[in-house]
Amino acid sequence: MDRHTRETQFHALLTANLPALRRLAASYAGRMAEQEDLVQDIALALWQALPRFRGESSSRTFLFRIAHNRCLSYLSRRRINDSLDELELDPADPMASPEQTLDNQQASQRLLQAVHRLPLNHRQVVVLALEDLDYQEIAAVLGISENNVGVRLNRARAQLRIALGEDP
Repeated sequence: MDRHTRETQFHALLTANLPALRRLAASYAGRMAEQEDLVQDIALALWQALPRFRGESSSRTFLFRIAHNRCLSYLSRRRINDSLDELELDPADPMASPEQTLDNQQASQRLLQAVHRLPLNHRQVVVLALEDLDYQEIAAVLGISENNVGVRLNRARAQLRIALGEDP
């Protein structure tokens, strides 16, 4: 792969998936600075891995597999639980009323806290499912069977319903 093709593919993949990568990083790192460091680490790993991309999966699956591996490396390097108080949420909708904005922020905060408290194997499938990856793609990213994805996702959803006080 020549440098120009690599740069074009890199920028296209990163641009199309940057919001998803930021959300993924936020599910592993608490502080905004650490999240940005993790996203940069993912981008560097993507740049280094692109010449080895053989097209055996979608480029998005390839990217999320790299991101997943970088996030696991981050966790293995950093075993300290970050304070959830420092997590930053998506920006507020400028068209929403202040009450609606506050309600949305509180709901997002509760969901993010609940997801963050899930066991790692459940958190992984939830975060990838929230990024609209299908079972096959999640299985490829995590290196597990599609059946296992379904089981983990169902268990994670049940735990989230309980954590959020919803009926099971």
